[in-house]
Amino acid sequence: MDIIDTHSHGLSKNQKWVIASTSSGFALENMDVLFLSFAMSSMIADLHLSGGAAGLISSITNLGMLFGGICFGILGDKIGRVKTFSHTVLIFAIATALMAFANNIYEIYALRFLAGIGAGGEYGVGIALIAENFKNHQIGKMTSIAAVGGQIGAIIAALVAAWIIPHLGWHMLFLVGIVPVVLTVFIRKHLHESDQFLAAKNKNNEKGSLLTDVVKKMFSTPRLALQSLGLMVMMTVQIAGYFGLMNWLPTIVQKQLNLNVSSSSLWMIATIIGMSVGMMTFGSIFDYFGPRRAFEIFLIGSAVMVYVLALAQNMASLLVIGAVMGFFSNGMFGGYGAVISRLYPTEIRSSANNIIVNVGRAIGGFSSVVIGILMDHYSLTVVMGFLSALYIISFVVMISLPGLKRLTVKH
Repeated sequence: MDIIDTHSHGLSKNQKWVIASTSSGFALENMDVLFLSFAMSSMIADLHLSGGAAGLISSITNLGMLFGGICFGILGDKIGRVKTFSHTVLIFAIATALMAFANNIYEIYALRFLAGIGAGGEYGVGIALIAENFKNHQIGKMTSIAAVGGQIGAIIAALVAAWIIPHLGWHMLFLVGIVPVVLTVFIRKHLHESDQFLAAKNKNNEKGSLLTDVVKKMFSTPRLALQSLGLMVMMTVQIAGYFGLMNWLPTIVQKQLNLNVSSSSLWMIATIIGMSVGMMTFGSIFDYFGPRRAFEIFLIGSAVMVYVLALAQNMASLLVIGAVMGFFSNGMFGGYGAVISRLYPTEIRSSANNIIVNVGRAIGGFSSVVIGILMDHYSLTVVMGFLSALYIISFVVMISLPGLKRLTVKH
């Protein structure tokens, strides 16, 4: 399969399937995450949960993502991206649907861990598929397009939740999670491995990509160790901000402005639209100016706008501020996969993406617990100040990474 320059010839058939499949997979995964967000208030009331216990649901999901990310990342490097990608989608779809039958917090913890295993494995394999089917100067935009697919899933989740929860309850919402099973059929039928992956696999013969080999190639020198750890810190902040905002702000908004589920869904949709526009903007800046400039703009913008959100006093200001905040805070999400895919070799690309991203998810996911505790004792201003400070930390780490300097585009 030849990689076609999309500037002059358009997308090849396989490239179209790669983007369609990864975008759909990310959409369905994000839909699952947002189901939990919109169902949280109902689950807390139904099961009489504390803020910390409820926040732990997301944290356990992210621990499952770390486990699944490592296992499926290595599997993706060893047996292929396409087979592994379809397996991960199937696992998180079944686990999500089974949430419809969960009746206590322990069953929920178990199912969310299982869903996390599938979702955690999906990201790195999907990003590797994109990186190996497009040229370097297109990866930023293409990973952002796939990430926008995730936001479409979030919009669908908001609309579905607004209708199902008031009429059928939170249990039935998760039954929709069985839909991704259909995607696995299309993935296996239409996608095939890239020439780049096949060449790397033949070169490594039977050696494969065991965890020790992956860790060695990510941490074998001080420079590589600094690079890998720095990217993990940045990803931790990205996930902490995202899960903090998307899991708890619907509940915060409902309490602060006395909104119902449908009204908070409108705010979420405005924020998600902002995120989608931000992703496409970030991808263009990334490909033209390089990752350093793109991350500089978006990290500073995130730090400012997250704090400004606490100043919203009515629905109109909430919608505008939420959209601008979403533009910056999640606009850069696709950029992490693009950076990792260019900094690490083909034979560990899937593993490197999954390990870095899912370490960030596992640690950053605890922001749901922290924010749940902060909400019990402090004001919204304190909560948003905490998130704003995290983006400043990520900015400081980002400008110290030598690998990003090497990827800077010169015009």
